[in-house]
Amino acid sequence: MEVFVNILKAFVVGGLFCVIGQILIDKTALTPARILVSYVVAGVILGAIGVYEPLVKFAGAGASVPLTGFGYLLSKGVREAVDKSSLWGALTGGFTASAAGIAASIIFGLIVGLIFKSKDKSK
Repeated sequence: MEVFVNILKAFVVGGLFCVIGQILIDKTALTPARILVSYVVAGVILGAIGVYEPLVKFAGAGASVPLTGFGYLLSKGVREAVDKSSLWGALTGGFTASAAGIAASIIFGLIVGLIFKSKDKSK
């Protein structure tokens, strides 16, 4: 039963992020690219002030997988690196914290690109 509750929490929180993004697309003149960047920046800001971590603990993947979770990961990496190596950590912490996720997305993108053949949208 606990697994079902955790899945439900992740679904609801992740769904709310999607709803907010869809409302921004439909009701504002913001482009999807600007909305995505805004999500990352919001994750950094909310992570830096300590608001996002309780959400990650509550919702799990529903909060850590969306782009706000990537921003939170960057801020968490910078904060930990600054504690260890002061100013130099501010420059390297985000790269260290997000390296595995970025590498995985590049590798999986390459694999999918090799398996499937792209097609022109006009056909």
